[in-house]
Amino acid sequence: MKRNIINSIFIAAVIFIVSTSYTHVFSQEKKKFVVVLDAGHGGHDPGNRGNGYKEKEIALNVVLAVGATLEKDPNYKVVYTRKTDEFIELHERGNIANKANADLFVSVHCNSHRSQAYGTETFVLGLHANDENFNVAKNENSVILLEDNYEANYDGFDPNSPESIIGLTLMQEEYLDQSLTLASFVQNRFKKSLERKSRGVKQAGFVVLHQTYMPSVLIELGFLTNNNEGRYLNSKKGQDDMAKSITTSIIDYKESLDAIYYIPKPDTPQEPGHVTAKMDGDKIYQDITFKVQIAAGSTDIALQSFNFNGLEQLSKVRDGDLYKYYFGSTSNYTLIQELKEIAVGKGFSSSFVVAFRNNELIPLADALKASTSSN
Repeated sequence: MKRNIINSIFIAAVIFIVSTSYTHVFSQEKKKFVVVLDAGHGGHDPGNRGNGYKEKEIALNVVLAVGATLEKDPNYKVVYTRKTDEFIELHERGNIANKANADLFVSVHCNSHRSQAYGTETFVLGLHANDENFNVAKNENSVILLEDNYEANYDGFDPNSPESIIGLTLMQEEYLDQSLTLASFVQNRFKKSLERKSRGVKQAGFVVLHQTYMPSVLIELGFLTNNNEGRYLNSKKGQDDMAKSITTSIIDYKESLDAIYYIPKPDTPQEPGHVTAKMDGDKIYQDITFKVQIAAGSTDIALQSFNFNGLEQLSKVRDGDLYKYYFGSTSNYTLIQELKEIAVGKGFSSSFVVAFRNNELIPLADALKASTSSN
């Protein structure tokens, strides 16, 4: 009798766990895409004051405009680190994103320089590759000196020390590829839609990015110290333009993820040597080249199969200070999904499909809208 009772309790517990798991999976499928928008600086920290403008106000205006648009779409949930002119500590900005279980963290800032430098740039977390990147990160990180207990909050981090930057280990390493994808979308949109000068996608040791556990980027809208660019960014038109461009990039990023994870995968992976083969039912996209992005970083690695766990058909692209590494190249979307599975099987678990038109990276969702033909 006692054994039966114990068995009954065990079975009930198993049923509860399984049913809870299914409920969790179902709720995950229904989960909104959570975007945390972070307006840099605020309160007694004005940010840079190039030409008399206030970085904190421009960043907030752009963030609120991005959020207002995304909030109209029921697929998105927007969380703000601040919606008013208040000072939020850097570590708390990361905490807000982590507590929200965010899918994306986007921090908005404006740049400054002693010259008339101009242009947009988007950063992901990484070791600074040159003095220029370090100086940008140092300027943004210096806000921690305004916090009451920054030594405890940041474990002795010194924003003026290159050694402290190196000490920011890449806890976000598993999200680097996704962060780079969003950063590329942002920069391409600025360049093509707004005709802004793009200074590229870069890596640097930003504390605010280090605090988050999801794909994260820090956008520098431009230089307030540049006479023309500062005037543009301080205008309503400039802020609306930049906000619209960022919003579109976030939507492109989400749709790219949807295309990667929700299109059915083939049952039987093909070997890498079959890249040019076509099968009945294949999805062929004219003028589009698909590749599998398997890695990215600041190190230039020789394209030898032994450096990539035996993968061949490798290529790489230098994007600013970063190198992006790809496996395969085909217009056959069915096949590129198979190649992605091969890359995952070789240990590149965070691999994902990217699309190019005329050798330029485009959102995967845009590529998949192109006309298709079956062979």
